[in-house]
Amino acid sequence: MRRLALILMLMLMPLVGQAQQMATLVADTVLLTRQNTLEATGNVEILYGATRLRASRILYSRAGDALTITGPITVVEGDGAVILLADQAQLDADLQNGILTSARLVLDQQLQLAASEIARIDGRYTRLSQSVASSCEVCAGNPTPVWEIRANEIIHDQQERQLYFKQAQFRFLGVPIFYAPRLRLPDPTLSRASGFLLPSLRTSSTLKTGLKLPYFLKLGDHADLTLTPYVSSTTRTIEARFRRAFAAGDLRFEGAITRDDLRPDQTRYYLFGTGSFELPRQFRLNLAVEIVSDTGYLLDYGYSDKDRLNNEISISRARARDLFRASLTDFRTLRAAELPIRDQLPRTFANIVYERRVQTLGGELRLGVDAASLTRSSNALGVGRDVSRLGLSADFRHSADFANGMLVTGTLGVAAFAYDTRQDRSFATSTGQVTPRASLELRWPFQRTEASGAYQLLEPVVQLAWSQTNGSAVPNEDSVLVEFDEGNLFSMSRFPGEDAREQGGRANVGVSWTRYDPAGWVVGVTVGRIFRQDDPGQFAPGTGLSGDRSHWLAAGQLRLGDRLALTQRALFDNNFTFARNETRLAWQNDRAAIGSAYLWMVAEPTENRAKATHELSMDGALRLSRHWTGRVDGRFDLIEDRAAQAGLGLEYRSECLTVDLSVSRRFTSSTTVAPSTDFGLNLSLAGFGSGRNSESYRRVCTK
Repeated sequence: MRRLALILMLMLMPLVGQAQQMATLVADTVLLTRQNTLEATGNVEILYGATRLRASRILYSRAGDALTITGPITVVEGDGAVILLADQAQLDADLQNGILTSARLVLDQQLQLAASEIARIDGRYTRLSQSVASSCEVCAGNPTPVWEIRANEIIHDQQERQLYFKQAQFRFLGVPIFYAPRLRLPDPTLSRASGFLLPSLRTSSTLKTGLKLPYFLKLGDHADLTLTPYVSSTTRTIEARFRRAFAAGDLRFEGAITRDDLRPDQTRYYLFGTGSFELPRQFRLNLAVEIVSDTGYLLDYGYSDKDRLNNEISISRARARDLFRASLTDFRTLRAAELPIRDQLPRTFANIVYERRVQTLGGELRLGVDAASLTRSSNALGVGRDVSRLGLSADFRHSADFANGMLVTGTLGVAAFAYDTRQDRSFATSTGQVTPRASLELRWPFQRTEASGAYQLLEPVVQLAWSQTNGSAVPNEDSVLVEFDEGNLFSMSRFPGEDAREQGGRANVGVSWTRYDPAGWVVGVTVGRIFRQDDPGQFAPGTGLSGDRSHWLAAGQLRLGDRLALTQRALFDNNFTFARNETRLAWQNDRAAIGSAYLWMVAEPTENRAKATHELSMDGALRLSRHWTGRVDGRFDLIEDRAAQAGLGLEYRSECLTVDLSVSRRFTSSTTVAPSTDFGLNLSLAGFGSGRNSESYRRVCTK
């Protein structure tokens, strides 16, 4: 009844004289005097539009259409992005203009601005006099924030979401660091605004000590450009990043241009870009650009560790019954060993693939078309070989389930390819091959449920396969590197491309076992091997596939929820001599995370692996305390018995500040790249459009 009476009263005497919008007032006690004044006391609350005001006492004068408010006062705008706190206030009736004394402005619940006096202007501007801005927690025992900006005046433009500082002084732990007569910063609710970003410091053994000062330029609502000058005693570099979002896709480019003392007679640069666009009729366009001036530039500046560059444009469409992809790729090598023969390496590769699935005769018919063309820069015979091919394939697949749970799948198919080979007398100009193929696969899964609710799945598999290629010899361009793992154990061919196909009769045999526990952990093992009728001599010894019997393939995995993931894969013969052995481990909890990988591969010259590979890599992070986190990463070459790369990092993070210190060392060298050590320092202040840190990093005040 009290609320209803007050609302009726306010409808007769609105707080806003000329406005159409009405205000609602709620209080413990309301007095209306003959002098046309209204006094509300005790838990006073005014709701006017998107503004909510709370106070202990409000005096409203209809003659002056003004409010005199006694605190503590809280004014909340909208969803709480802007909050005003004060002891006393004089405001007009629509709460858009007035003065607040001993006041604070809180933006996005993280950036606080305190002032002796705050003026509200037209509901858009808030002017703070003799003010301090910070997003750091201030404790009674330690009243000095980690960082603060003191200014004679701060103006907050609520519409543009900008902060303007006059006579600003930045302090760190109470010590003045720099002074600016004018300073503009975005408020925490604005994620994109033109202006300078925080600088970073980098010290390198090759590039010396340098400073990076990025400038972010907003190009409308859907594009932006970041320019970062990087200057040291040995380099003058401009880094750039461009982003553009479209209704049907996006573009992203990043690059740099440099003049330095490492190569004083050369302008160095790089440009990487990606794009993806949706086209009509469910097609998608993708592009990738990778350009660099010289082989050492990316590693010298830490932009990338890529040693081969791919420029590609492709159009694709994947639907339930068909797949189409057309691509054009340009290759470049940055490897020192390949530079002398780079004109002999593949330069451009064009490829068109189409596959159609048709349900017929109780099974599935798969029809395929494959066209490709590969060229090299060299015109020399043999090493400058250019190849084009056109192929057709058809495979019919039928599956049947038996009452005992056995699943039988049969496949019958054929593939025919025609080749045009130029600049290589080892092959005829026009050649062709036809490969009939067939397979019969038997799977017999068994499931067992335990009393605890866990269940096990055991699945033995036997696949009998046969294929025989007839025709002329053709160059092998896309099937040089061969992998043997649980993913292709039951494939018709272990070759990844179309230029080579596995020959003869063979039996692919394997068994897998998996246990799913209701506690959230999973363990699984797969063991398999390939038995051949005859050894066609197609595979090199280092692949684990040579001979009439392949190496044993053993793979396992263990997952404990989202805490632990362990995978193991090995290829070994009957004497347990390993051709390949790799282990990957990832583990994390609330304070720590670690990832590690171990790899052993025997030497295999046919796969451009002249010596064995034996290395251990790891990266980890440990939260040392509430605010400190340590990081470590590295890669160790067990053949050379030395580190190839190592890095350390230490990060301090609070509710208002992030400081990242890092040091990394690259030990490897080549004719184009020297070993180097890099030191980095990055600083980020929360509260100015940079997002906020987790509440777990907030400082806790102690008595």
